[in-house]
Amino acid sequence: MSELEDAYRLDYFEEEGFTRQECASCGAHFWSRVERDTCGEPPCDDYAFIGNPGFDEAYTLEEMREAFLSFFEDNGHERIDPYPVAANRWRDDVLLTQASIYDFQPLVTSGETPPPANPLTISQPCIRMQDIDNVGKTGRHTMAFEMMAHHAFNTREDAADDYAYEGEVYWKDETVEYCDRFFEHMGVDPTDVTYIEDPWVGGGNAGPAFEVIYRGLELATLVFMSMEQDPDGEYEMKDGNRYSPMDTYIVDTGYGLERWTWMSQGTSTVYEAIYPEMIDFLTDHAGIDHSATEEELVREAARLSGYLDIDEVENLASARSQVADELGVDAARLSALLEPLEDIYAIADHCRTLAYMLGDGIVPSNVGTGYLARMVLRRTKRLVDGVGIDAPLDELVDMQAKRLGYTNRDTIRDMVRTEEGKYRKTLERGSRKVESIAEEYAARDEPIPRETLIELYDSHGIQPEMVADIARDHGARVDVPDDFYGLVAARHEGEGASEAAAERDDRLADLPETDRLFYDDQERTEFEAVVLDVFERADGYDVVLDQTMFYPEGGGQPADTGSLSTDETTVEVTDVQRRDGVVLHRTDGNPGKGEFVRGRVDAERRFSLMRHHTATHVIGYAARQVLGDHVRQAGAQKGTDQSRLDVRHFRRITREEVKAIERVANEVVTDNCQVTQEWPDRHEAEAKHGFDLYQGGVPPGQQIRLVHVEEDVQACAGTHVSRTGDIGAIKILKTEPIQDGVERIVFAAGEAAIEATQRTEDALYEAADVLDVSPAEVPETAERFFEEWKERGKQIDRLKEELAEVRAAAADADEVDVGGVSAVIRRMDADADELRATANAIVDGGAVAVLGSARGGSAQFVVGVPDDVAINAGEVVGRLAGQVGGGGGGPPDFAQGGGPDVDALDDALDDAPDVLRAIRNA
Repeated sequence: MSELEDAYRLDYFEEEGFTRQECASCGAHFWSRVERDTCGEPPCDDYAFIGNPGFDEAYTLEEMREAFLSFFEDNGHERIDPYPVAANRWRDDVLLTQASIYDFQPLVTSGETPPPANPLTISQPCIRMQDIDNVGKTGRHTMAFEMMAHHAFNTREDAADDYAYEGEVYWKDETVEYCDRFFEHMGVDPTDVTYIEDPWVGGGNAGPAFEVIYRGLELATLVFMSMEQDPDGEYEMKDGNRYSPMDTYIVDTGYGLERWTWMSQGTSTVYEAIYPEMIDFLTDHAGIDHSATEEELVREAARLSGYLDIDEVENLASARSQVADELGVDAARLSALLEPLEDIYAIADHCRTLAYMLGDGIVPSNVGTGYLARMVLRRTKRLVDGVGIDAPLDELVDMQAKRLGYTNRDTIRDMVRTEEGKYRKTLERGSRKVESIAEEYAARDEPIPRETLIELYDSHGIQPEMVADIARDHGARVDVPDDFYGLVAARHEGEGASEAAAERDDRLADLPETDRLFYDDQERTEFEAVVLDVFERADGYDVVLDQTMFYPEGGGQPADTGSLSTDETTVEVTDVQRRDGVVLHRTDGNPGKGEFVRGRVDAERRFSLMRHHTATHVIGYAARQVLGDHVRQAGAQKGTDQSRLDVRHFRRITREEVKAIERVANEVVTDNCQVTQEWPDRHEAEAKHGFDLYQGGVPPGQQIRLVHVEEDVQACAGTHVSRTGDIGAIKILKTEPIQDGVERIVFAAGEAAIEATQRTEDALYEAADVLDVSPAEVPETAERFFEEWKERGKQIDRLKEELAEVRAAAADADEVDVGGVSAVIRRMDADADELRATANAIVDGGAVAVLGSARGGSAQFVVGVPDDVAINAGEVVGRLAGQVGGGGGGPPDFAQGGGPDVDALDDALDDAPDVLRAIRNA
């Protein structure tokens, strides 16, 4: 008996006549109303619904979603709106939403906050990058999908007081009954449904679970999250760890919308069921037209395609051959028929994935969710070009964005076009690198390693298919793994997600949370408090007060500074931090535990930080107004003289856009609107304002502080001015890209903005004085001078070339014979450009050039060799430079180097003929 067998013995199963059985093929245990030899899931059983739909009527995606949600609404569940696919919008430990339970982790599942409803139902868009290589091939996998679900959050009676929800809503029996009833609601014979036991583990939790199979297809997963990892736990799960029951227990179900829709239509693959118009469009624009016999072969192959799961088969080709054998056709013929279709299926799915990603504001970049979006986009572009679809990629993505109802479709198309341009440049640069690597491994007679393939894609954006093509042309071997893109995605799915490791100081455990007075009156800078404790540190003291007006560092806002005074002493506060709710004031002295102190915050510094913090919100709001709703904060740092806001945007911010952002920001200032704060319930705030609330990070707790500035609303713990007019002028000092897809806006506010403007004006007037023109004439004059400078540079280059030719002609008298080859060996104390130009002129005349110079205080050599001369210039330079205490090198036809010993230059040139002869004769 398995350790969890009792957990699967449900009253509902007994009442409905289910029996526990063992699959004769795979050995899995399952529950069924009728006796069966096998569990019903491929490869134990084939699909039995293709060409034979499994429900009473056919449904579209939209109709199926509504049927599910309405059923559970009618059965006491509250429908809630889906969350974005970018899970890092509301949590900091993952990047993409991969299941509906992600919406409620970690705050709800831990019991820290209540769920938005209990029980609830939802249809949550998800993206699973690990499925990318299966898409198109299995007939059932999609990278983007909707997880229809119903959830219930329960606590054990003896622990109810410790959590934000209490009691049991429903548990295993009711969950299986709901599933059974929904099948019956769709017209299914319940005897055809099997429930396979498949214990679930993940994220330190575990529990029993069922895979629900109907006609060969897994349509639902019912997870009963009820255990937590414990070395001494009573249950050992399939990951090898032990687990114990936890106080909360949660119903976590998942019904794949796409698969239910597929089941209702019985099409050859899931893709024809969920993307019918797009599949027609793509096949038409790719010129694919199958005969009736070929269509039948495609259908039969789809029926058997459960074998093709890249995670579970060792080799895709062998699995494809197995399908071909069962169909009695040649594997090569089957592949030629299916592969173009598989690429079209993948294009349709990837375009939907991109519509979700870009529609939810993910900007393609080199990190985090941006990297994953870029990977999908570039793979899609490669597939589109490979199949030969005569339609632009942005149009294809827009088709899916339109169906999903996104209103920012122009921005989505713009992002796709911009990213395509970047990709073209990447390919131009990368092909040369691949050629070099291919030649290297061809010479070794070794295949290009998998890690090199992944690194070429990861660092240079070069897709493995391109590597394979170039490698073949250069005689190198490369084996592209079937799960290549899944391997790449796995390297990045945790990137940018933080692990919130709690660093708790045991000495603070017995202290109460510090009362933060600055939220009551942000302009107040003096207060009184009692010293609760003092901790001596290596560089001062950490003072804990019962209450404080000092703002602790956080959210990109520096800590306040100031002083604490008793009747006997005054200590300076140099830093303030918050740990586990306790505010620590770093001081240069000990005010004494139990003392009554008067605190004074540096008011001028506090007010400057307040102005810049509110200005940060205003700049972010203005950037979204000008650049688009996809703009989100990627980082921020407030200061007293200037601040910066990093925003996600897919191209450089232009000068005109900078002026527009500045104009909008200062309009908000002149409106002098009130800046307000409130502390609403988290779920109410999210429902009203969306997840754009969390521009600066996700705060903990059931209540969160919101700051309202004009139309901008953000969760924020910082200090702010009372009205936008208190900010003063806002001046953008510069913008710069800090990484691909992230633009930094540096700005100043209030007096700092005026001072920055004055510094710019001073520089302009100084330039005008130097040029002897008015300030208004500086740009035109500078441009004229620059063009004249460029023209003079060209004249100088021409004169240098002419001088080099004269020197080369005069060097005929210095020619020496080095084994049948003429060489010119000369010292000419010229700069590097002149040396190179002269060497080129000598080589053009058919001779080897060895030139030395001592200009600049060091010995320099330049060596040039004609193409038909067997002398390696890099080796010559290496030997000569070694004689002057240095080094150098380069390709066989041209090299340069040198060293610090100028006195040895002439001796080295004297030895040059022998060096040339030795290398020529080697």
